[in-house]
Amino acid sequence: AVSLDNLLTEASCPICLDYLKDPVTIDCGHNFCCSCVQQYWIDLQDYFPCPVCLQQCPDGSLRRNTQLCNMIDIVKQLPTRRSKRKRQEEKPLCEKHNQELSLFCEKDLELLCPQCRISSNHQDHLLMPIDQAASSHRRKLKSYTESLRKHVGDAENGLSMAVSKVVKLKCKVENQKSDLHSEFQQLIHFLEKEQAEIHVRLLKEEEDVNKKLIANRIQISDHTSILKNLLSEITEKCVQADLDLLTGIGSIHNRYELLKPPAVFSYELKREHCSLPPQYFGLQNMISIFQVNLILDPETAHSNLIVSEDRKTVMYRMMNPNCPQSPWEFNVYLSILSSEGFDSGRHFWQVEVRGTGDWSLGVCKESFPRNAITSPSPNNGCWQIELWNSKLAAWESVDLTRIGVVLDCELGEISFYNLNNKSHFCTSTVMTTEKLIPYF
Repeated sequence: AVSLDNLLTEASCPICLDYLKDPVTIDCGHNFCCSCVQQYWIDLQDYFPCPVCLQQCPDGSLRRNTQLCNMIDIVKQLPTRRSKRKRQEEKPLCEKHNQELSLFCEKDLELLCPQCRISSNHQDHLLMPIDQAASSHRRKLKSYTESLRKHVGDAENGLSMAVSKVVKLKCKVENQKSDLHSEFQQLIHFLEKEQAEIHVRLLKEEEDVNKKLIANRIQISDHTSILKNLLSEITEKCVQADLDLLTGIGSIHNRYELLKPPAVFSYELKREHCSLPPQYFGLQNMISIFQVNLILDPETAHSNLIVSEDRKTVMYRMMNPNCPQSPWEFNVYLSILSSEGFDSGRHFWQVEVRGTGDWSLGVCKESFPRNAITSPSPNNGCWQIELWNSKLAAWESVDLTRIGVVLDCELGEISFYNLNNKSHFCTSTVMTTEKLIPYF
């Protein structure tokens, strides 16, 4: 009897539980009715799980099993009354009325028997046969999967961003510490205590923000796990038999509808500045009051100068001498102008020089010739400081990598400061009534 039952089980479709009709075999080796497995895989793309073991069948291919088809015809001739009665007895019954569960209440999401149908609790509710209800909810569950996969992707991206922000936070803190350290080196005896306090504040802020970022990362990770678990549960639910699918279906609907991704934590790292001694207050105030945000004008750049996308940086690179030239660009000296000029007020901007080689910076008149062969000078409308290789020996004791420029149109002066040690370098008188444009 056990062997016969086992044979009948092998001859039955795991989906419809009836004899296999037009049996097919999928990649994992399980057998199904062709129509049953096609119905289970309807509307699925790229992902075709086995209804029994959930192994993925990449292309959803079905292989007709002719030998099994012949075996089914033989099995059908065997006595099966006892097995059929046994399967009938194994069908779940209503706990209240001890009748077979054959209906599903769409409002309460409950399995019902015919006796439950006339109950006052369900008289006005939409009741459907189990197979129709299962088909409807299976389609609905499948519609969740695409959205859930997107939520999983979004959550994983959020998790990646949270991890990246921890690293960026560390880099920003280290960059600020490095900048501050370069300033403190010039005033080490005066600012030792201040330096230590600022480092403590930075580290404290890093610790606070880092804790929040880690907490946010954990929230996103937990949410990702919830999404993956729900996706896995729904995927498994979709391939279950009708009764099993509808059992506890309300919990899945509720959890899906209550999904709410945690917000990705954002932060703004506080910018710290060292407290300068009294003799430096004048320059610090001038920077904070008169600082302007310059951008370069690529139309004026010499053809061998490459301007960055944000128009904040310019680099030297030998280009094709036959490339077309703009009528506004410098074609003799490696120069470029700012896109903004000034004819009144006071203005401050900072220039950072990197690498080795010749450089110059200052201001020039709006009418300054772009193709002049003579060197830029106050005589032709350019006021600048410069460093050439031929003059390198005269500058060897001067560390000019961060230069501050102050243009006072009211006084007709341009001043240059060494921002590495906050010292004044030189001041020149500017004699012109034209607009002055920052020159590099």
